[in-house]
Amino acid sequence: MDKIRVAKVEGVRCSTKGNTATGVLHLTAHHLIFKYDAEGVDELWIAYPLISLVTRMPHTLSGVAPLAFRCRTFDHFTLLFDKDTDALDVFESVKELTVVTSVTQLYAYFYKPSPSLPTNEGWGMYTPRDEFTRMGVGSRTKAWRFTDINKDYNFCSTYPAKLVIPAKISDATLQYAVKYRSKSRIPVLAYLHWANLGTLTRSSQPMVGLTNNRSIQDEKLVEAIFQSHLLAESPYATPESRAKSAHARIYGATATNMIIDARPTANAMVMVAKGAGTENMDYYKDCKKAYLGIDNIHVMRDSLNKVFDALREADAAAQAFDGATPPEHGFVDRQALRKSGWIKHLANLLEGTAMIVQNVHVNASHVLIHCSDGWDRTSQLSALAQICLDPFYRTYRGFQILVEKDWLSFGHKFLDRCGHLSSEKLFVSAPTGDAEGPQAFLASVQNRFGGPAHLKETSPVFHQYLECIRQIQRQNPTRFEYNARYLERVHYHLYSCQFGTFLYNNERERREAGAAEQTVSIWDWLNEPEEKERNLNPDYDKSADDPKGADMGVLMPNTKDVRFWHELYGRTDDDMNGRIMLAEPSVAPIGPIDNAEDDPILSGTAPAAPMTQSVPTISALPSPALSTSASVPVLPSPPIRQDSFRPYNTSSAFSMRTQSRTPDPPSTSTSASGSGAASPAAAYAAGGSAAVKSMWGAFSSGAGAVFSAAQDAYSGATKELNNRLAVATPTSREVSPSPSNGELRGRDELPAWGSEWADSGSRHASPSPAPAPVPVPASLPTPTFHISYSLQPMGDIDPARER
Repeated sequence: MDKIRVAKVEGVRCSTKGNTATGVLHLTAHHLIFKYDAEGVDELWIAYPLISLVTRMPHTLSGVAPLAFRCRTFDHFTLLFDKDTDALDVFESVKELTVVTSVTQLYAYFYKPSPSLPTNEGWGMYTPRDEFTRMGVGSRTKAWRFTDINKDYNFCSTYPAKLVIPAKISDATLQYAVKYRSKSRIPVLAYLHWANLGTLTRSSQPMVGLTNNRSIQDEKLVEAIFQSHLLAESPYATPESRAKSAHARIYGATATNMIIDARPTANAMVMVAKGAGTENMDYYKDCKKAYLGIDNIHVMRDSLNKVFDALREADAAAQAFDGATPPEHGFVDRQALRKSGWIKHLANLLEGTAMIVQNVHVNASHVLIHCSDGWDRTSQLSALAQICLDPFYRTYRGFQILVEKDWLSFGHKFLDRCGHLSSEKLFVSAPTGDAEGPQAFLASVQNRFGGPAHLKETSPVFHQYLECIRQIQRQNPTRFEYNARYLERVHYHLYSCQFGTFLYNNERERREAGAAEQTVSIWDWLNEPEEKERNLNPDYDKSADDPKGADMGVLMPNTKDVRFWHELYGRTDDDMNGRIMLAEPSVAPIGPIDNAEDDPILSGTAPAAPMTQSVPTISALPSPALSTSASVPVLPSPPIRQDSFRPYNTSSAFSMRTQSRTPDPPSTSTSASGSGAASPAAAYAAGGSAAVKSMWGAFSSGAGAVFSAAQDAYSGATKELNNRLAVATPTSREVSPSPSNGELRGRDELPAWGSEWADSGSRHASPSPAPAPVPVPASLPTPTFHISYSLQPMGDIDPARER
């Protein structure tokens, strides 16, 4: 309570969504409460962790001091104070109460429900052994087993203590395989399909790097995963029994085992430079790979901020309208909402989900999902696919178990992504009118955008997952036991910090902090009878999920029917969506890829489909000398293009330019230096390590080629000028074509380096007669030439920002 400078302020006006009312402001240890003077109006309760931005605005013309609040639940309001001292006290008090240094200072560690909740089973409702046994591990199939290799979290600190892996893979093999995956997050089972034993497994990216590293143990692990349906009866089945089992268990089309890399190819290429990357499909048999092109956490955060800005501007416009008749189209700028890209990102996630569901259910295959570290996009895709594949996860309790398994247990970073600890950088003071006001405001804004590292880790990853479920729920209104309000309550308490469920980054942190003993689980509150009654879907039809039905209880999301979840944003459907708005074209997945030559990352060629992020490349160079002055060895089938730092036509391992591949016969040529060595791109695609011993060496050789080409162009222009002079005057053939200092002489006419100066003394001792002046026609144009090239650093994509 020492942080509260003022506990109560009377006569405060609260302005929100164009309406202003007077009331009393109360500040408690965990909530900001505004009690309206008018009768029958509900109080406004704001838990401090919900506050995402507070701006202390300059005085209005009437002398009122406003504080503008923005919340993570898309609410925003402005408190108007008659006294500047009251505004300052409230501003400082809210900052002290919102910005905490430890999770144990959050509301969950002080919340005691009154009366007590009827159940206390939330922390123990999910156990890996029970859930995977329900799927059929150990009963319908013997191809999988439980392992306690991570029981003390030393094997992988962000994975759960209990893991499910192929039965034929020993723990000793895992000890070697773990070194090959980022953050030690090896491929493990997430879901076993109830109908055909197809599986969803998840992991992080492999540590391939520029030297094209590989791990035999990781390859064997993935191979065992993709052959697990062949070992349904026993992990030691014979080839004959495997073939028989394959015909008995697998139906439909040929199996299409897939490795799903959720990232754009540009992001995956950046990670190669950091020592990670993506699988080389030459080493992973019986499967193919696809890139989904789903953007990283920073792009998602910026996209949702644009949505909020559009809604805030709409409320500001409504406030300025001051009660007059609103425009027919409303105040929300739908074009700004569309430009935010939020709908496109949701469509991309649903597109990837549909691909996974197709491969697991229809093609009876296996899918391994990963992004970079395997706890953001991987969790989204894995959990969304299970929502579609298994009717159990569309029940009230099943949803809770799915969140516990694929989000909490597998280590989604809720603490970092939700920004529970907040930051002083989110409290901004606008100029107050004095001389130092503008400078103070600028410094405040700079501090906000240059804030601590944990602010850069925030992103609406789980929120995006809930919104994707809402899209599928809206498309299939009778297939979910819970309604939209259920998802809204989960979203609200994701940020309220009232319960301990979403406070930490992984299972290990929760256990070490004793969260189960000291905080209440959100599931206990949601399972309270009165609350559950509000969250049930009255249109739910359990019989529609009959395995013998038309769709066998499996849903396929419609990626073209994606709309804003207007209830979550506190708007009407007409405000945010208007008429039916089809989703923007999503990024087409790149694939299937079954070898390194077709992989845009490992082959050094650009992807065949558009990417959301790219590195600019130079335009075609106009000078013929620049395009023909140098050549290098090329890959077996490259297209012709120009890349940054390279003035000649060749493919590059560092280029991400969109193009199509055309089959050309292999060619050999000498490099600009005449060495004839293979280019870094070619050697890298071939798997050699010599190509990447010095990446900067490749850059410097490219720069040298540019300089060499520029000299040739300069020389060519000089010769052209000399030829014109020779035609203009017959005596020009008897005269030196350029001044004695060699300024206009071509490179082939210059003496060897230093030789001209070595005999300079003799030339000065007996100078040769000065040449006769050469008449130049007045109409002769001044020769001009241009050398255009672009050096674009690869810093356009920050490796540190890719997660």
